[in-house]
Amino acid sequence: MKVVIFGASGMIGQGVLHECLDSEKVTSVVAVGRSPCGFDDEKLAEILHDDFANYGSIEDRLEGLDSCFFCLGVSSAGMREEDYRRITLDFTVHAAETLSRLNPEMVFCYVSGAGTDSSEKGRSMWARVKGMTENRLLEIPFKAVYLFRPGYIQPMKGVRSKTRLYQVTYAVLAPLYPVLKILFPNLVTSTEKVGRAMIRVADVGYAKPILETPDINAVASDSI
Repeated sequence: MKVVIFGASGMIGQGVLHECLDSEKVTSVVAVGRSPCGFDDEKLAEILHDDFANYGSIEDRLEGLDSCFFCLGVSSAGMREEDYRRITLDFTVHAAETLSRLNPEMVFCYVSGAGTDSSEKGRSMWARVKGMTENRLLEIPFKAVYLFRPGYIQPMKGVRSKTRLYQVTYAVLAPLYPVLKILFPNLVTSTEKVGRAMIRVADVGYAKPILETPDINAVASDSI
């Protein structure tokens, strides 16, 4: 399976990339992002690109791919809806439309979030925009689209958040992760499980397009 990952320098993207490089199912990975992802592997080819509204200059490197794991995103904290929508909705759709045109048999996996509002009418700004993004992706002609809605994600295998506050939070909670996943099985997962689940559904599919945390954890376990 030939994979492209967007956002591989972020925490979730790092975790997904880690699992792709470790997986026998994945033969090659193209990582698209503004900055290097920090991995060195014979499977990996990096494309440094800073215009997420236009992929014309790199289209020739985005052909012949089987799956996309789209992990690019930002926190909505302190952001105006217009700016959050540009990054969350517009950037995602631009990439998806380009990839669909170049690879119509592609499977597209998108990292959304628990609490996403599919109705697009709720009070929470981030949830509405995520809902808009999910709905738009489902309209784009891929072989399949899978929408991942994880809750709390524990970074594993040395993966780190870029945000200092989050780094401290994850470090504090790391010893509690075994307890948290028992107490809150419907809310808690890990970067390792998200990555494994993406590879699994891209390879064999899943019964429904939306995967909540329990689905992610179950699919990740099946992939072992």
